Amino acid sequence: MNIKVSDFKGISKIKKLFFIATLLFAIPSVVFAEGESGKPFNAGDMILEHVSDAHSWHVAGDVSIPLPIILYSSTHGLDVFSSAKLENGVAYNGYKLNGEHIVAVDASGAINKDETAKIWDLSITKTAASILLSGILLILIMLAVSKGYSKRGTGAPKGIQSFFEPIIVFVRDDLAIPSIGKKKYEKFMPYLLTLFFFILLVNLLGLVPFFPGGANVTGNIAVTTTLALFTFIVMMVNSGKTYWGHTLWMPGVPAWVKISILGPIETLGIILKPFTLLIRIFANMLAGHIVALSFFALIFIFGGLWGHFAGYLTSVFSVAFSAGMLLLDVLVSLIQAYVFTLLSAIYFGMATEEAEHH
Repeated sequence: MNIKVSDFKGISKIKKLFFIATLLFAIPSVVFAEGESGKPFNAGDMILEHVSDAHSWHVAGDVSIPLPIILYSSTHGLDVFSSAKLENGVAYNGYKLNGEHIVAVDASGAINKDETAKIWDLSITKTAASILLSGILLILIMLAVSKGYSKRGTGAPKGIQSFFEPIIVFVRDDLAIPSIGKKKYEKFMPYLLTLFFFILLVNLLGLVPFFPGGANVTGNIAVTTTLALFTFIVMMVNSGKTYWGHTLWMPGVPAWVKISILGPIETLGIILKPFTLLIRIFANMLAGHIVALSFFALIFIFGGLWGHFAGYLTSVFSVAFSAGMLLLDVLVSLIQAYVFTLLSAIYFGMATEEAEHH
């Protein structure tokens, strides 16, 4: 009897399939344990809770990590305390949580709208904490890469340096140089690299369903607006007279056309540039999270309608589809980091373009 190596490879594949099948059938038990809270399941509330910002970071079940609340108002002054003080709708020091918004309340617990309007909320929310964590990780990673270059110089990269060098070269050779040009691209490389790696890191961390992941950072329109404004400011600061001349006072066009038609259209185009950036990444990342959570919610919906057995059977397919969506979201995370960085580089190239002399 001849035993071939290919036979062992076939057994190895069967083992992998068996492991995946076992995992899919085992996960529902954990899922139902997570969902046993005695409250009727509401898919909309569950999805909104996971994609929205929060003053605590959910770990598992009823376990959450409280985050610091920092408030200032002309009435109470500066208040700093843990979000655990406001759990379960409890009022503390004249404040309470209304959904995920902090409001001022009177002695009876009723919301005081006038005092609420005076609150400056500087709290470290889940999104803010994830941004800080991603920033620290990014700094540590880049310091390690920089240390590798300091040791080896132009020699062959090793370790973490060998992983990140092709990505850095890709951003330089395929995004920055073609869009901005060889003469001026170096000026914008630090910003473009920071933008690419930051967006990619927060997107990938957001796909991790447990702490320290799960924060929907780029699915928060305030974050994407800030990133888009950074790009817009850098573009405006570095724009030259050639850019403005071709944008607002196009050569060879009658003055009345420039003033009445093309000028307003081009001005609107300048203003809309940051909006195209912020809406694209916000909508794509938010939609990806919602679709994945919707598949997951089917477990509880069918379980509530026809019992745990129906939910258990549904969960096998729901978990598989959710896992598929998460894998697709990994690709979307890469694409969104690429597109945002590419468009930023194109805008910088347009703003710094010089007049051609013939």
